[in-house]
Amino acid sequence: MTLRLFDTERRTMRDFAPLVPGRASVYLCGATVQGEPHIGHVRSGVAFDVLRRWLLAHDYDVHFIRNVTDIDDKILNKSAEAGRPWWEWAATYERAFDRAYQMLGVQAPSAEPRATGHITQMVDLMQRLIDRGHAYASEGNVYFDVQSYPDYGKLSGHKLDDVHQGESAGAGKRDPRDFTLWKAAKPGEPNWPSPWGPGRPGWHLECSAMAEFYLGPEFDIHCGGMDLVFPHHENEIAQSKAAGDGFARYWLHNGWVTMGGEKMSKSLGNVLSVPNVLKKVRAVELRFYLGSAHYGSMLEYSDKALYDAAASYQRIEAFIHRVAERAGEIPVGKWTDAFAEAMDDNLAVPRALAEVHHVVHEGNKALEAGAVDTARELAGQVRAMLNILGVCPYDPQWYSPEDNSAAQEALDVLVRAELDRRQQARADKDWATADAVRDRLVAAGVEVTDTAEGPQWSLGNARGKAN
Repeated sequence: MTLRLFDTERRTMRDFAPLVPGRASVYLCGATVQGEPHIGHVRSGVAFDVLRRWLLAHDYDVHFIRNVTDIDDKILNKSAEAGRPWWEWAATYERAFDRAYQMLGVQAPSAEPRATGHITQMVDLMQRLIDRGHAYASEGNVYFDVQSYPDYGKLSGHKLDDVHQGESAGAGKRDPRDFTLWKAAKPGEPNWPSPWGPGRPGWHLECSAMAEFYLGPEFDIHCGGMDLVFPHHENEIAQSKAAGDGFARYWLHNGWVTMGGEKMSKSLGNVLSVPNVLKKVRAVELRFYLGSAHYGSMLEYSDKALYDAAASYQRIEAFIHRVAERAGEIPVGKWTDAFAEAMDDNLAVPRALAEVHHVVHEGNKALEAGAVDTARELAGQVRAMLNILGVCPYDPQWYSPEDNSAAQEALDVLVRAELDRRQQARADKDWATADAVRDRLVAAGVEVTDTAEGPQWSLGNARGKAN
């Protein structure tokens, strides 16, 4: 395996060489649990789940940490507006994110730490920074002294004179560019004890402390959305390295889901919640859609793009089911060299999917020629590749083996009758009737493929058709 990744910090492709041979340590900035997750929120979960699966497929022992920010200004404001306790609000939407990840087949992390569970580690980190001259306490707050860290701005490319932290001035700040590590307690807000007085942690501090606690002072890969490059990840690097940690060796950032060219966010009002989108397509099709673009690119949402992705997946799925109907069980094979080359090239999923479609095409040709064994081997390759992408139809996440043979046999009788009618219409050159039969079957979610041995059918998904 020669995996090359685009490192945001160095702005170049780099060979992946883990800190510990045979082990990959990955930290992903998880959700701030302030509300219902939309598809923009979960894209990073899907994108870096593919990275994890590719590492696991090459026998890496993957330590994958995804945190939960369960204390934050937005959580406090929204819970107060709703008249609900902040902790109950956070727990409610933490469960909503968990459901969304599970529905999309995102593997559970090795650990999923909450910020509120690691105050001790945050206090220790702040004390180290103060002792080293990189942070200072003032009026119950603790701030990071940005000018004390010469490499500040290296990740984002920001010049120090242009830095705006996007936070309030703060009592006792020496420089408006300094960022908050610890916020002094305010009346009615939750707080924890510290050597500088009661308060609560700043957002940036949380991830540095949790990453060090679970992965050590230096680890392999830090992931997150590109909207986090500044100030969040820039500040993480500054506080961790200023405290003496090596911190992340590679930085990977995923693109946004956009609508009309704008980042999907609650403030823009263009939110598509995961439950609402799953009324349009199946969960496996939504995952396929979110994971089909390169992780570093923007993904422009439209219903048409979603339905096109669903139809693309259905064609792959239909091929596998047709082979299974003809050849029986399909053992998982090995991905192709072209697929591996694409994945090793900074997880180039669009190229990897082009290879999947190529193998499906060859498999359909083999089926039409009656080369069932060849088709079965190719289907095994497709299964292997889809497993890496997390969308294999026979994965237990998507496949339910309950006994529905009676219903399937009844449906087969009805569909066969329609196909016989279509065949007769074609023999009579009654093209209007033949097309009408096929259109009716397609509208019902029945995919029809004409082969040398006659028409074959399989179930697709009628919800995935555009109106």
